[in-house]
Amino acid sequence: MSDLKQKPFDIPKRLVWEAYRKVAANKGAAGVDGQSIAEFEDDLKGNLYKLWNRLSSGTYFPPPVRGVEIPKKAGGTRMLGVPTVADRIAQTVVCMVLEPTAEPKFHPDSYGYRPGRSALHAVGKARRRCWENDWVIDMDIRAFFDTVPWDLVLRAVRHHSREPWVLLYVQRWLEAPLQLPDGTISERTMGTPQGSAISPLLANLFMHYAFDAWMARTYPAVTFERYCDDAVVHCRSKAQAEFIRDKIAARLAECGLELHPVKTRIVYCKECVTNAEGGVM
Repeated sequence: MSDLKQKPFDIPKRLVWEAYRKVAANKGAAGVDGQSIAEFEDDLKGNLYKLWNRLSSGTYFPPPVRGVEIPKKAGGTRMLGVPTVADRIAQTVVCMVLEPTAEPKFHPDSYGYRPGRSALHAVGKARRRCWENDWVIDMDIRAFFDTVPWDLVLRAVRHHSREPWVLLYVQRWLEAPLQLPDGTISERTMGTPQGSAISPLLANLFMHYAFDAWMARTYPAVTFERYCDDAVVHCRSKAQAEFIRDKIAARLAECGLELHPVKTRIVYCKECVTNAEGGVM
């Protein structure tokens, strides 16, 4: 493949093809260009080659992310970001390179968006631990995907990839503007759009260093289950729960995040395990 040697970044064409297959299997809505997966496939070979060529040459710049408002269960709306089909493929390429190096380092009690793990696994572990500890911190981070600091996300990525193009494109995705439902373009200075292909991995990388590794290092006897930006922390007493909550709040503040003052609760565990509808998580 002679054209590969002329590119500054060594990105195999097969990797782009495999990323396309993953995106096609997941389906998904069109981005700001209005192009569906079926329309992308009308010139599949040409579109994939164009994407590979730009990624490999360093000239790929993501278009704005299409903002879609969806209702929250508790009221209000949440803004999801929908990338274009080509951009989802490009993000998946980076995920396929970054995830194998990051995944083995993740904490065993991190359950969100990881292979072979689910919210049900986290709930099962939480229930068992509720019999061992009487109190839990039901932890909620305020507007995590809207406020996560870019510099710390990029620092976490650097820990797991020496590929300069991985860091380059992660930074460009973080900086990509958001097209609001009314068509206006909103520039962003922090956060990673919830709904993009790479955001769950970036969220896990960030939270691994901001929370998981810090907890394991600072309070190794305190167990927890984390699902992306939500977590349950098990404590022996209410006093310990209040102490650990305050320490977590201070730690997250150092990392540019805030514990939600209302949604973060200290809960008596015995009441949760008798709740047949699912308890705390």
